[in-house]
Amino acid sequence: STEREMSSHSQQNLLLQVGQALLEQEAQEAEEEKRRYMEENCPLQELCRKLHKEIDLVDEERYDTDIKVSKSSKEIEELRTKVQDLKGKFKKPALKKVRMSADAMLAALLGSKHKVSMDLRANLKQVKKELREEEKQTADWRKNIEDKAGMDGRKKMFETDA
Repeated sequence: STEREMSSHSQQNLLLQVGQALLEQEAQEAEEEKRRYMEENCPLQELCRKLHKEIDLVDEERYDTDIKVSKSSKEIEELRTKVQDLKGKFKKPALKKVRMSADAMLAALLGSKHKVSMDLRANLKQVKKELREEEKQTADWRKNIEDKAGMDGRKKMFETDA
């Protein structure tokens, strides 16, 4: 009788194990069916997963960039203070006034190879002469018009022609 009990007990255990395996298999199949159904009918979930991954990557990059920017800002500020300190330590020398002719200035700028003379006074005199000639022409023209204006002017014109 004990053998029968043991064999029925082992049969029960075996049945329980088989039943449990079947239940687990059904649960896995149901889960797989659910996943397949969601992939076919809800492609948005996959899109959302991809977007979440990309958002995570972008957030990491933004965080890294923020840290780099803050480090650079601190470095810039430190350099500015160093520059201010250096400006305070060194005084600029007072510049002396130097009288130099235009020719000497051109020679200093262009070097001794180029010989350029800049006689400003000669240039000014030439300009004045040209202006005076133009004034004479305009004065003559106006004088002629004034002389010919009125009856006296017409008489003079006929008298000079005759």
